[in-house]
Amino acid sequence: MVKYIKRISRTAVLLTMVSVLLAYSMGCRTGSNQAPEVISVHDNNDVNNDVNSVEGAVDFEHELDSYVPKKDNYNFYFTYKIVHPWWDAVALGMEEAQRQYLEQGVTVTYEYMAPEMASAEDQIKRLNQAKKGEYDVIGVDVADEAVISPLLDEMIEDDYKIMTFSSSDASEDCKRIAYVGNTHNYKDGADLTEALCKKLDYKGRVAILVGSEGAPCHEDRAKGAQDTIAKYSDMEIVAIEYDNDSIENAYNLTLDIIAEYPNLDGIICCNMSNPVGAARAITEKGADTVIVGMDHDKEALGYLKDGAIYCLGVQDCYSIGFDTIQVAVKIADGNLPGELYPEKTNEITTIIYQEDAAGMLQLLYGDVL
Repeated sequence: MVKYIKRISRTAVLLTMVSVLLAYSMGCRTGSNQAPEVISVHDNNDVNNDVNSVEGAVDFEHELDSYVPKKDNYNFYFTYKIVHPWWDAVALGMEEAQRQYLEQGVTVTYEYMAPEMASAEDQIKRLNQAKKGEYDVIGVDVADEAVISPLLDEMIEDDYKIMTFSSSDASEDCKRIAYVGNTHNYKDGADLTEALCKKLDYKGRVAILVGSEGAPCHEDRAKGAQDTIAKYSDMEIVAIEYDNDSIENAYNLTLDIIAEYPNLDGIICCNMSNPVGAARAITEKGADTVIVGMDHDKEALGYLKDGAIYCLGVQDCYSIGFDTIQVAVKIADGNLPGELYPEKTNEITTIIYQEDAAGMLQLLYGDVL
């Protein structure tokens, strides 16, 4: 997919986001001596608890900051883990930043590419191909931290300008220039699991559906979940399974788990797909298993509204996309992290419950309930 210049109104952007999500539901640090900085663009000290309203979970109102680009034209390359509506929502924020730059007389073009199935090997091929292009910045949503980070280091050494974005940063010692996205995946996993433990009165047997093996965001959430369960002597993890970010895989894995553990008390879901698959299976079997998971899939929000899912951690994908383009422009101009932008631009996650589901469905999908 190649994103070209688009003149679109703010209203059109919001309507597009609704239609994209609705259609789916239906059918490496630099040599700076500075200590790493994490800044929330929403100024929240507690990313999961400071946003109390559904409206605050996704920020559609963005304006470019006062930075004046040094060029009239920029060309970027972005690759991410897998073709999926989560990244479609990120792309909408990118398009709005692109539109606002165009209004200032600055042309931003970019490629936005991903495989149908998550694969570190595929991502390596895409990055090596991107090295042959004339790109001001190459951005990566890291598919596998251990595999991809060394390549990013090599590209930095070869004078490519590399950033990471979206859901997964590179390894802690990677030389990538900056990261824009979720900096608190471990905490998201821990917070969702804490909510589950409280719901279960801190006793019971649970399973974890992770996602893609090696994907930092999925692995970090799963680690947060495991560490939280370990705090409670009457809680036990009976299964940890990888569904490769597939609803169908998550559904089948859940059926297998509850067949082996008919009285399973809870399931912790670490990506956007597996709450849907898990809820389909649990609903089909009429089980009482409590599900917690990630993000804003319309079907998942429907299960939340109906009580089949207990809570969801919703990430602000739109802000991730908008801020990614702004940071890429500054990196392209040769600016290192500091006063103009942080090494890590943190975006929020808001945990929502059954009473929030109708409002979120209306906000994202235009449902009038």
